[in-house]
Amino acid sequence: MKSFITFIFLLMYPPNGTLNLHEFHLSKCTIDYKEEEASLQISLHIFIDDLELALQERGADKLFIGTEKEIEDADLFLSKYLKERLALEINGKLNEEAIYLGKETSEDLLAVWCYLEIKGIKKLKSINVKNQILQELFDDQKNITRIIGPNKDQTYFMSQIGNNQKKVVYK
Repeated sequence: MKSFITFIFLLMYPPNGTLNLHEFHLSKCTIDYKEEEASLQISLHIFIDDLELALQERGADKLFIGTEKEIEDADLFLSKYLKERLALEINGKLNEEAIYLGKETSEDLLAVWCYLEIKGIKKLKSINVKNQILQELFDDQKNITRIIGPNKDQTYFMSQIGNNQKKVVYK
């Protein structure tokens, strides 16, 4: 049993001393148009270790996202990052009015769910999504983006190598 625990420890902590929680780079994003509320509700699922690395690259060290040690300004750094890396053009207009609502840690404590909302969209005619979350860090980053709109529910895989942008038109 002791050798098994040692083996697991060595897998998680490679010689360079960094914690290796996952070998793939993936985020999930759902953009859901709520006609009765005239809003787009956006939820993002991002691995915490990758997110903290991206924020560290922007000068935000040791945020401790999702822990008791989380710094007070963590949401400010997170909100700014998400607005920079997730661009939405709605009905032909670039939208900069996404409101950061907050976040919560996933059940496994490895990821965080982030929530944004864009209000005042009475009719959704088209949406152009550019999802570049974490693509500045990882060449293999994949962002699964689901867009739920009037009579259309589609999922796209967005990557740096392929296409990180998708336009959907509604009739």
